[in-house]
Amino acid sequence: MAGLFLLSVLAVAATCFYRMFRRPNYTASHAYTLLIYPGDGTDKVLACLQDSLARPGELSRMFRLTGVGSPLHSGHYTVRPGMSSYAVANMLKNGLQTPVKIRFNNVRTLEQLSGLLQHQVMLDSLQLLEAFHSPALLDSMGFNSQTLPALFIPDTYEVWWNASPERLMKTFVRAYRNYWNQERLDKAAHLSLTPIEVSILASIVEEETNRVDEWPVIAGLYLNRLRRNMHLQACPTIKYALGDFSLQRILKVHTSVESDYNTYTRLGLPPGPIRIPSVAVLEAVLNAEENNYLYMCAKDDFSGSHYFSSTLAQHNRYAERYHQALNRRRIYR
Repeated sequence: MAGLFLLSVLAVAATCFYRMFRRPNYTASHAYTLLIYPGDGTDKVLACLQDSLARPGELSRMFRLTGVGSPLHSGHYTVRPGMSSYAVANMLKNGLQTPVKIRFNNVRTLEQLSGLLQHQVMLDSLQLLEAFHSPALLDSMGFNSQTLPALFIPDTYEVWWNASPERLMKTFVRAYRNYWNQERLDKAAHLSLTPIEVSILASIVEEETNRVDEWPVIAGLYLNRLRRNMHLQACPTIKYALGDFSLQRILKVHTSVESDYNTYTRLGLPPGPIRIPSVAVLEAVLNAEENNYLYMCAKDDFSGSHYFSSTLAQHNRYAERYHQALNRRRIYR
């Protein structure tokens, strides 16, 4: 008799335990992403999950029972199918958030990068830009406002959604250092370039053309000019200096612009990348083609390909053909 009573008590206790801590309450067939901002409370959670809860009141009671108060820990939380009220409450109470994957590629400016990232993390674009331009933060990482684009290696990153600007930047620094392993450092040194200079040259090469097969050729050409102490005369740097990448025709009035990025008047590389170069173009520079080219000119068929020349006379013939093609199309700027 006593044994039956004990079994009954244990059964009741087990049932109560199951109902309180293990019984599924979130009944949707798909996971739900909860984005909790600073200041958000349990009322937001209840409102978001209301339609997917078998027993909304149970979750509210569990919040009180487990001491989940307002405000909650900010973060990116994932409520999965079959989760109990206790599991949801415990997750929020202890800040057990799910990391997010952020991605960026084909980015020209830091403003554009901040705009892309603000849709993937809790920080807004202004907070990100403030971090990008913080002298103390940049100095601690070994960059300045001009060289900073070299830090960002386009890739997929796993971060906390509510990461601070400093923590987010540390993620990028870690990825930068991982990318610049000894093999790549040795390749850069062989070219007499630093990692930042590789990024600067890569950014110019990438702006010259979207023809991937030409990237190593163009990289080799510009390395030849650098070794001969010739002006790079790279049209993309003029567009960057003028803040107008839509220019299709670079004129003398453009090449006279007063800027450290004007490679028609300044020797060597500009002080920083003119875009965030892709990994593919970084590799193209590190594995630049050894050639004798010193000049390049867009083909007059507007295919995006280029003619490459070793002599100025040959280059001028190609340039004349291209200028005539521009005139026929009435392209004057």
